[in-house]
Amino acid sequence: GNVAGIGEALYQHRHELPTYRAHNEQAMAHAAIAYAKAHMRRRMMACTTSIGPGATNLITAAALAHVNRLPVLFLPGDVFVSRAPDPVLQQLEDWSDGGVSANDCFKPVSRYFDRIHTPEQLLTALPRAIHVLTDPALCGPVTLALPQDVQTMAFDYPVDFFAPATVIFRTPPPAVAELARAIAVLRAASRPLIIAGGGVLYGLASDALRAFADTHCVPVAETQAGKGALPFDHPLQQGAIGVTGSPAANDLAHKADVVLAIGTRLSDFTTGSHSLFAQAQLIGLNVNAFDAHKGRGIALVADAKLGLDALSHALSSWQADVAWQQKAKRAADDWRAAIGRITSRSIEGLPFEADVIGAVQRSAVDSTINDIVVCAAGTLPAELHKLWRTAAPGGYHVEYGYSCMGYEIAGGLGVKMAKPEREVVVIVGDGSYLMMNSEIATSVMLDHKLIVVLLDNRGYGCINRLQQATGGEPFNNLFEDCVQGSRGAPRIDYAAHASSLGAMAENVTTIPELEAAMRRARATDRTYLIAIPTDPARTTEEGGWWWEVAVPEVSQRKEVQQARTRYEQDKRQQRR
Repeated sequence: GNVAGIGEALYQHRHELPTYRAHNEQAMAHAAIAYAKAHMRRRMMACTTSIGPGATNLITAAALAHVNRLPVLFLPGDVFVSRAPDPVLQQLEDWSDGGVSANDCFKPVSRYFDRIHTPEQLLTALPRAIHVLTDPALCGPVTLALPQDVQTMAFDYPVDFFAPATVIFRTPPPAVAELARAIAVLRAASRPLIIAGGGVLYGLASDALRAFADTHCVPVAETQAGKGALPFDHPLQQGAIGVTGSPAANDLAHKADVVLAIGTRLSDFTTGSHSLFAQAQLIGLNVNAFDAHKGRGIALVADAKLGLDALSHALSSWQADVAWQQKAKRAADDWRAAIGRITSRSIEGLPFEADVIGAVQRSAVDSTINDIVVCAAGTLPAELHKLWRTAAPGGYHVEYGYSCMGYEIAGGLGVKMAKPEREVVVIVGDGSYLMMNSEIATSVMLDHKLIVVLLDNRGYGCINRLQQATGGEPFNNLFEDCVQGSRGAPRIDYAAHASSLGAMAENVTTIPELEAAMRRARATDRTYLIAIPTDPARTTEEGGWWWEVAVPEVSQRKEVQQARTRYEQDKRQQRR
């Protein structure tokens, strides 16, 4: 679908435009998306595949990029425009529409989609694609489907079409009326709280955020995408917010009278399914009007940096109430001290995520400024959101918009390609590892070293706990609760598996062994996997908030009936 057409062009220009070979199309796209995220959406990659499964393997990654507002260009092969050889190998046929192909699946998960029927169509389609990929509000995946015969056609393009052009990233200022309304609300506030989302990082507004917090003494909490926007040790840094949030951030959020949400989609994990700060007046500072208007709040549609600067200038010497400032600083200090205790306490039995996080960060004195942690799904994002300490923007790379199992190792590869000078630490569960691990081999082939820390709890521990929390019996998540044959579930040697892919690897069983292994991994120049058995039942008790997970109204089981009663009670605190 693309080897004879676009493949020939890529070969001719392989030195100016390097082409990387992956082992899985979805993983290839994850790496490209992570590369763009690590560059704060200022650089991006393109992914090309054949028609058929090569193309549809990209769909999950396209949805991930769409949800997370991250740029990636997809160039899948497509069926012949001429229809002469129909049906070709891997072609999907629709009895009612001859123009349909498998690539139509990209339409709902692309910010812009086009099928190139003639070469001259690129004169229009490519500028549109670049506009979407680089627009701060529209940003997301773009798909240009390339039929096999069209790929091979010649066309006399205008010379000026290929002239280098610098893309200027738009930074829209706030509208005067919207700004005035937001200022009036903030001036009347005594207990304000900032929620910093990914838009702070993508808008390169971390310094502006810090200046605003310092000048006006407003505490800051961070979403998954926004973590790292303010250093972990800043006096007003409350840490993670929401379902996976710290007690400091969530307590302030529940008592705040105004919440300034900057560059966040306000997902259910941030808002506690709209129960965490339902009492507060919401101001949505966002470059995307769709997000700025969420939560029936006051919209301030603007670039994060320009919006913060304009607010700060107009607010002049205004500050949050002194008692609120003091409460926030005490809470921040207490939570930082608690993180130290949680990640270093010695408890009998198998270690769990907090123990592993502590060991990883203790293994290097510069972890908070040099490490980039990569993760995506399961229990780990919750624990990392609360407990990982980072002092620099970009040091925390967790995909939790789509929470896609399998993103971790491929995403780590993309991060390392973007930031080769940093130590990239992928922390992954055994469930995600078994779903997608092939890019370990790619990282070895490209000399892009990763450290992969694999937590083996023998199944899907996160979903198992959620199942029980909603009244269910353990069922079909942990290996021990699944249908098995006479030999039972296998004992997987993850170190041996990673070694077979070219990595260095070892199995450890204790936290001191993990720390020592981490130091060995840091000292080498090759991808290194460390596997450690962990407890599927334990999590950090501190922090957290309600998350709406619907429970059956009708069940014969008492546990489900009780869970339904709790669910109905919790829903009463939800803002509608």
